[in-house]
Parts: sequence; structure tokens; C-alpha cells
Amino acid sequence: MTASDNKNPPRPVRYFALIPAAGVGARMAASTPKQYLALGGQPMLAHTLQAFLGSELIAHTYVVVSAEDGYIDSVAPPSGVTVLRCGGATRMDSVLNGLRALRAVAADGDMVLVHDAARPGLTPELIRKLIGEAGANPAGGLLALPVVDTVKSTRGGAVATIPRDGMWLAQTPQMFSYALLLRALSAAPDANAITDDASAVEMLGLSPQLVEGHPRNLKVTLPSDIRIAEMYLEQDKK
Repeated sequence: MTASDNKNPPRPVRYFALIPAAGVGARMAASTPKQYLALGGQPMLAHTLQAFLGSELIAHTYVVVSAEDGYIDSVAPPSGVTVLRCGGATRMDSVLNGLRALRAVAADGDMVLVHDAARPGLTPELIRKLIGEAGANPAGGLLALPVVDTVKSTRGGAVATIPRDGMWLAQTPQMFSYALLLRALSAAPDANAITDDASAVEMLGLSPQLVEGHPRNLKVTLPSDIRIAEMYLEQDKK
């Protein structure tokens, strides 16, 4: 090892959170985007941001909103979070735009944790688990839950049972190196077909690692989901 090598050791990998929050939440039938609906006395997005701000492993958190978003300034804290007003027409577009905005700060080997704004049950412990178990995997990783119920399919018009062995329900965060995620999303042929970031990485022939998450990390999609999410948040106060 030369003297110059000693002076320039490899820089540690940093972990950035990227939260796409440009959606309108049409299925909630609410007057405001669902990420801003009240949940346990706070906007839903506030709980999501707090999980990352409470993790000592996250270098910085970025939230992607639409250019005309009029709510984010009252939700995002003054430090630790950067608002990127570059939201796109689809979730994939928003993530890709956010990644391009991160180019000035993120190195190719830094890790990006993409998380749904409407998953307010995330905790620093789940973030630590994902990074600890999949942080060294070159294909990245994501939180997921093994399927425990019997799965039925109606494809083709007939009801059929699908074996649940090896079946998982994807959650977020989904974590990949900056360079890999940018390449995967840039190469994806159809933004509407990319329902999560892992599917774009899988199209490259890679297999992201599944890390068992928790039911509390559910995605709030329908009005009935709000009470379930509040139940978990109430348990945290006991």
C-alpha cells in the first residue's frame, strides 16, 4: 500500500431515503392527497419522514412532490429533509426524477432506500434490519412479507388456487445502489408496468434480497386502512 492510498481511504457507503409523494390517492376519495390525510393527529407523510429522521443510518431524506404541491412546506421539517419538486406522471417517473436530482450528492455506490409515502408504520428498527441484512447484496433488497393465506386466481375466468410456497408481498423501503437503480429505471420499457423498484431491477436479470418486514408497514390505500395504521401507531405510545 502506498502513502497516497493511506491518505485516501475508500469513503464509507451512505444511505439516502427517497420518498415519492406526488400521487393524488384517487382510491381514498379524499379532498387532499392521501399522504397528507390526518393519521394519529399528524399528516400521514409526517410519520413516514419521522421513521427516517429517527434512524442514525440515514444520511439524508429526500421527498419528491409535484411542482404545484401546496402541503409539503407545512409537513417537512426544516432540517434533515430536502423537498424535490420534480414529481412525474407515474411513481417510476417520480423516483427517476428524484434520482437524477440526487446526482450532485450521491456516489454510484451509495444506497438509496425508496419508500412509499403512504406507509406510515415504518420504524427505524425495520430500516436497520433491511440495511443490516441486505446492505451488502449487489442486487439490493427490500422488505416483504411471506404470504400466509391461501391465494386464489380468477385469470381465465375460472377460480384456481395458487401454491403460496415461496410467495411474498412486497413492501418498502426497497434499497439499491444509486447506479443500479438509476440504470434499472432508465431501462424499464413501460413506466406504468413498474409497480415497484424491485421489478425494474429484476428486468436486468438480478434477484434482490427479500428481508422479512412487519404487518405494521402496510400501505394505506383505502379508507379502512387508516384505522389499521392508527392502531399500530397507538401501540407505540403504550
